[in-house]
Amino acid sequence: MPAHTIGKLAKAADVKVPTIRFYEQIGLLPEPDRTESDRRVYGDEAVRRLAFIKHARQLGFPIEAIRTLLDLADNPDRTCEDANALAQEQLTAVETKIAQLEALRAELKRMVAAGCHGLAGDCRVIETLADHSLCAQEHAAPERLAPVQA
Repeated sequence: MPAHTIGKLAKAADVKVPTIRFYEQIGLLPEPDRTESDRRVYGDEAVRRLAFIKHARQLGFPIEAIRTLLDLADNPDRTCEDANALAQEQLTAVETKIAQLEALRAELKRMVAAGCHGLAGDCRVIETLADHSLCAQEHAAPERLAPVQA
């Protein structure tokens, strides 16, 4: 089993070193073995596990869902009902965000089309931003997605 330093693991998984430390701290990655000089060393399983976590984060899965998915991956004899349910929940969340973003896009297009070319005091964009009742449709901003650390 090849040993990787934290830097080599970060490069192999295309993530940053602080990301690896964070995942260790919250228990998504197990504590690594240490050398006599107390340097972390990781095996190939850490590369695979980190790739799994990174991919799940790219798909927008929350940390707790990833924790459950990793537990399922670590216990292959269990049913995948939980994995299916988590994927469905994430799909629903993504579809909701897409609908919200489409409403935002429509409102921004309307604002741009109604803009003016005169003075800022007559600007429809500024006027609309100052008074939400001037918007053509309801458009709550989607929840910010947690940044995916790479």
